[in-house]
Amino acid sequence: MSSQPLDSISLGGRLRLLAAEADHTDAVRFVAPGGRVTASLSHAELNRRSDAVATALLDRGVGTGDRVTFALPNHPAFADAVFGTWKVGATPIPIRWDIPEWELERIRTTAQAAVHLDQSDLEAMADGPIGEVPDAVPPTAWGICSSGSTGTPKVILTTRSGVWHDAYGMEIIELWRPLPRPQTLLVPAPLYHANAFTTLNNLLAGDRLVVLTRFDEATVLTAVEQFGVTAFRATPTMLQRIADHPAADTTDWSGLHHVVQGAAPMPSSLARRWIELVGGDQLLMAYGMTEGLGVTGLLGSEWLEHPGSVGRGIRGTEVSIRDDQGSPVPAGTIGDVYLRTPSGANHRYLGADALDPTDDGFRTVGDLGHVDPDGYLYLSDRRVDMIVTGGANVFPAEVEAALIDHPGVADIVVVGLRDDRWGRRVHAIVEPSSHHDRPTEGEIIAHARERLSPYKLPKTVEFVDRLPRTEATKINRRTLVDERGG
Repeated sequence: MSSQPLDSISLGGRLRLLAAEADHTDAVRFVAPGGRVTASLSHAELNRRSDAVATALLDRGVGTGDRVTFALPNHPAFADAVFGTWKVGATPIPIRWDIPEWELERIRTTAQAAVHLDQSDLEAMADGPIGEVPDAVPPTAWGICSSGSTGTPKVILTTRSGVWHDAYGMEIIELWRPLPRPQTLLVPAPLYHANAFTTLNNLLAGDRLVVLTRFDEATVLTAVEQFGVTAFRATPTMLQRIADHPAADTTDWSGLHHVVQGAAPMPSSLARRWIELVGGDQLLMAYGMTEGLGVTGLLGSEWLEHPGSVGRGIRGTEVSIRDDQGSPVPAGTIGDVYLRTPSGANHRYLGADALDPTDDGFRTVGDLGHVDPDGYLYLSDRRVDMIVTGGANVFPAEVEAALIDHPGVADIVVVGLRDDRWGRRVHAIVEPSSHHDRPTEGEIIAHARERLSPYKLPKTVEFVDRLPRTEATKINRRTLVDERGG
């Protein structure tokens, strides 16, 4: 490799370096359900295609400090858009590709983008001429869209500039043990989601990516063996669907170095299932957020000693649990989860107010939880999702974790619905494992009664063919509540 210090190279320059000096094997494969490879690109091919996109962006007047939005599925055009945008010194902001036009327009307005690109734009650009492309540095490396819990669009801009650092390609698992490189990293989530988008840093670190065109549990199992996958990141819903597939127990997991779970707390039964599948030291559970306020984590083997925890602060993260007045509370007391890192704020918002720090530099996004005497963090839920029923507080995540164990439940979401008697009643929306032999409402409530206090039990149960999760397996509780009368 070049002797040039990597911390002086732009993100676009880093790709050029890999294109010149790496071998010509596939840097990224795109894989459709069933395991069919739809596209394979080397670093050199990515470099050429993104140079062509950069040329076209320059012709449209896009330059350093501008923003470029695009709404694309997992497709080579997504990588072309990101690297082409970086090369002209602009900030790429991916948007969910399957949203209605009115919502897309709201996000584009919030992002204040110089240019919005669709797939046909990018396919034409990538095959176009290549002119003189500068070695520009974006002042902001990327933005991620979020509607949060309110449904109001916002863009979370990282404070990182577009200069490459080796630390961008480091994995959390390296805090516990060495990581053989290059990895073959499976990407099951949509690239517009933060955890998937940042795998492009792994590509710049020299790792190979296997990107699913859409999440499919059977294809995950096929890909692990077919492509020699050594690591992947997934949400609990994805992990539940993978583990429930009949082939999960016969899949050869021996080549897997680790799997990272994030985005939501892991139900205890699911954590134990994955420890059984891949081993306690191969499962890493992490908690963080797109804003980069901090991160906690622990291995599955450590989780067995602290079941239900999302770990302790890592990478310099400090955790503080505070009451409504912002005062720290004792271990074991539920309160707002505040985090602090040595680098301070790692984000800024478009379309939303900043997260104000406490006097001592801690910030929160509104999650609730507690720490044990050893400093391990346990999440309860988002404050905005909490259900006040009959004067008592119920955390939907706790009810969901109790009910997902039922063999007749494939997926579940719990919400609070308006109720004359209770104020809000706990309502469970269930996607059954089998629509021909689904459990009854009474069976679901009886299952919960064995695991929860009486006031936490669902008062009503609804069965649906499929819960409306996004490709990133997120769900909009507010929409579910509104559809049911508030």
